Amino acid sequence: MPIISAPQEYNEENLYVDLRPAFGQALYLKCEAFNFAGSVKLKAALEMITSAERRGLLTPGSTLVESSSGNLGVALSMIAADRGYGFVCVTDARCNEATRRMMEAFGARVHVVTEPIPDGGFLGARIAHVRMLCAQNGFVWLNQYANRDNWMAHYLTTAPAIARQFPGIDVLFVGAGTTGTLMGCARYFRTARRAPRIVAVDVEGSVTFGRAPARRLIPGLGTSVRPGILNESFVDEVVHVSEPDAVRRCRELAGRGFLFGGSTGTVIAGALAWLDANTGTSPVTAVAIAPDFGERYLATVYDDAWVRESYWPAYEPAYEDGRLSELNAAH
Repeated sequence: MPIISAPQEYNEENLYVDLRPAFGQALYLKCEAFNFAGSVKLKAALEMITSAERRGLLTPGSTLVESSSGNLGVALSMIAADRGYGFVCVTDARCNEATRRMMEAFGARVHVVTEPIPDGGFLGARIAHVRMLCAQNGFVWLNQYANRDNWMAHYLTTAPAIARQFPGIDVLFVGAGTTGTLMGCARYFRTARRAPRIVAVDVEGSVTFGRAPARRLIPGLGTSVRPGILNESFVDEVVHVSEPDAVRRCRELAGRGFLFGGSTGTVIAGALAWLDANTGTSPVTAVAIAPDFGERYLATVYDDAWVRESYWPAYEPAYEDGRLSELNAAH
């Protein structure tokens, strides 16, 4: 039993879920939420803060500021509380209420941007707000979208852990948000003796890989401004997933006792679609990274009324069980 004195010292690295019983496909899901921040973002937050301390950018009394859709904000709030820094998180209206309250519980101040900008959407508006705060207050901005320590965290931890567990891995599915996890894993495996195929999973409506922007409601994956750390030469393929499909996969797993977040549902939906299209009778070792659990999505992904209001009629084919039959009757 480990004994820790700081919350960031605990992070379970080696737990996987075999999704074959649920979906009939050989797919292993690497769970990244077994830590006190509740998501994969703990790794990037810790690496960026520690690097900034080494370089003298963070000193006692400093205040951090960062744009986040939620999970990184929670991780930064937690570490800032432990190390005595102030923290201001700039988010937008899509951020889950539970996530905002968690950041505030750690002592962070949360600024919610309510209007997108024409060229850059909500993310562009958040970044503009961060720049304004830095100009006025001298805050330290880690800038997860352009910070190499974001992907370095996964180059040093996530990818080696997968390589140790699955030395014969054939394909790795990674969700694309800031692309820190994607770039860290892709760069690591590019140098491996037996490199797997790297498949990025993005959400429809994201501009990350050159598509037109569109409405997105689930925070986590996707961007309205292309991340500066993205280098597409390290990515073999990109799969785009609709939000209704992501919700469907989340709910299917919840029906088996696994409560995962919207980002994880997106990754699973993309991985299953790719495997259905690209694998035959030959066995394939496939791993997908699950960024988060589902507690923060109870008012959205797992709320029948929210799903009906947000996605009808695109989600209608998924209303197959009796629990949701009343939604069909209403339409």
